[in-house]
Amino acid sequence: MDWLESLITAWNGLNANKLRAGLTMLGVIIGVAAVIALLSIGQGVQASITGSISGAGSNLLFVAPGAYQFGGVQSPSGSAASLTYADAQAIADPRNVPDAAIVAPEFTMQTQVIFGSANINTKVTGVNTEYLSAFGLEIARGRFISESDVSGRGTVAVLGSDAARDLFGGFDPIGQKIKISIPGAEGGRISLTVVGILSPQGGSRFSDPDNAILVPITTAQTKIFDGRNAQGESIVTSVNVVVADEERVDEITDQINALLLRRHGFNADEEGDFSVVSQADLLATLTQVTNILVVFLGAIAAISLLVGGIGIMNIMLVSVTERTREIGLRKAMGARKVDILTQFLLEAIILSLAGGAIGIGLGVGIAMLVNASGVTSAIVTSQSIILAVSFSVVVGLFFGIYPANHAASLRPIEALRYE
Repeated sequence: MDWLESLITAWNGLNANKLRAGLTMLGVIIGVAAVIALLSIGQGVQASITGSISGAGSNLLFVAPGAYQFGGVQSPSGSAASLTYADAQAIADPRNVPDAAIVAPEFTMQTQVIFGSANINTKVTGVNTEYLSAFGLEIARGRFISESDVSGRGTVAVLGSDAARDLFGGFDPIGQKIKISIPGAEGGRISLTVVGILSPQGGSRFSDPDNAILVPITTAQTKIFDGRNAQGESIVTSVNVVVADEERVDEITDQINALLLRRHGFNADEEGDFSVVSQADLLATLTQVTNILVVFLGAIAAISLLVGGIGIMNIMLVSVTERTREIGLRKAMGARKVDILTQFLLEAIILSLAGGAIGIGLGVGIAMLVNASGVTSAIVTSQSIILAVSFSVVVGLFFGIYPANHAASLRPIEALRYE
């Protein structure tokens, strides 16, 4: 009954100053909404990034030149031109790596792609015929790059769906010629005939094939970019390897490592000038990074909750000052210190809970608007709601203790004489 009476008294005290109570809750409302919205956006981005990697399959390996860092472990340094096309051919040889089902080397660089007045800056990727199968892509119209295109350094291109739209709008690209800027001092442009359009893949692909400009790898190495090392060997920027048996990914990784160490003149116990990375490695690293992002966003949002808590403390102190005579009268009539303390603590908790409830609705609404915008995704979880509301209650209790204790500690005679 004492708790019920204190709750009624606290409610009546807040109800007597509705506008002030509403403004006090505003900080908590904004704080809770910010926590839920930012955590939801962070988790949505995390799901999108991890999904883009895992969407390519867990049996895909990436062989890259030079040094890469995964999970806080730095791989050995090496030249960016240390991986050659001959290395890719050696990996594709079943005598060296028997379980390499598909080997798809690529040579990728950024440049300008032009059609008429349209001009986009994007990655132009030289590929072989296996690239389509390696990443599970499909042709919507036309054809893909053929063996004769690769062997004859053909001037053809296959466009991703977004790249085709950006360059051609609603016009049919098949058979049209695009111009690609050649980097370097001499510069110039090369004309390529569009022979195919990829089916839309959406945002779940790590390599973003919707914006791809795919050309024969030999064309990219010799006619568009300078794809040779100091020894005159054709180089690649990566080799994508699809493993036949997912359970043998680690074993195949060791086989590729051993093969390239021999080819590059390293001993078996030395570190090479290349990296072999699996989907699991990429997924673990990016999960770690995105977890930090989510925590960082939550911490930023929590600051607004602290500001809301300070607002609660300020208003409660003002309320104690205004109701000093009321407190003195209640204590003179037999109210105990714990009764006064409970009353003002309940007022702070009511403000926090009410603000938290409204903040939940606002935060979920913001997350729904973000999803509707299509810019990114937002995933609202029960954990983020529980965290936000729990934190708001803790903030209300923490910042309500001092005003409540101050009110409970007033001496009745001094309180009655207060003007």
